[in-house]
Amino acid sequence: MGVNKKTAIITGAGSGIGAGIALKLAKKGADVVVLDINRPGAEKIAKEINDTGGKAIAVQADITSWPEVNAVVEETIRVFGTIDILVNNAGALKDSSILKMAEQDWDLVIDTCLKGSWHCCKAVLGHMRSQNFGRVINITSRAWLGNPGQSNYSSAKAGIVGLTRSLALEFASYGITVNIVAPGFIEAPMARRLPLETQQKVINAQPIKRPGRVEDVANAVLFFCDDETSYITGQILYVDGGRHVI
Repeated sequence: MGVNKKTAIITGAGSGIGAGIALKLAKKGADVVVLDINRPGAEKIAKEINDTGGKAIAVQADITSWPEVNAVVEETIRVFGTIDILVNNAGALKDSSILKMAEQDWDLVIDTCLKGSWHCCKAVLGHMRSQNFGRVINITSRAWLGNPGQSNYSSAKAGIVGLTRSLALEFASYGITVNIVAPGFIEAPMARRLPLETQQKVINAQPIKRPGRVEDVANAVLFFCDDETSYITGQILYVDGGRHVI
């Protein structure tokens, strides 16, 4: 896959799916900006990349803040000279029935998942346009199709679908593709916080009766990063064991 010598920013890369994506792209030769609101997590993943011969920097930032996102982009350009790939992975969960959901839990999830992704896209697309190349991969979720108790999360993830389709149209003429990877139940910290009974219920509802791996999501992201997928834009690739088909 063609990411060698390219520079990638991955948000929420200090743990879980984001960390797996960062490690996968670095293994394939990309220079990686490990961005996370949790500095120790970001530093741990960046160190792992550097210790195995890759190139990475850890950056702490809150993607709901435009000044902080802009500072990350400026730091990336200063260190690596370019931005070729953006993976919007950072997210937040605050599940509840709408009748019990606090407004601040709606705001947190919408701001982190949707507004944060918009901030990051806005910050990098000018650079990508100037070089007539870019790959933006937005991580949504099968939940964008709707889940009980996730009116905030499903709305945010559905918003990312609209954002992706709009930007795919807006930047196609500049050699920039914008696509989506939509995971289902992935064996990662966020999923492991669910009660075991809930985890098993989700697995039983899938055609493939096992959890997905972080590696499965990372491989899908890698596919969209490649030079050879330059004719694919505005698309959703589900990594959910077939759950979206049901």
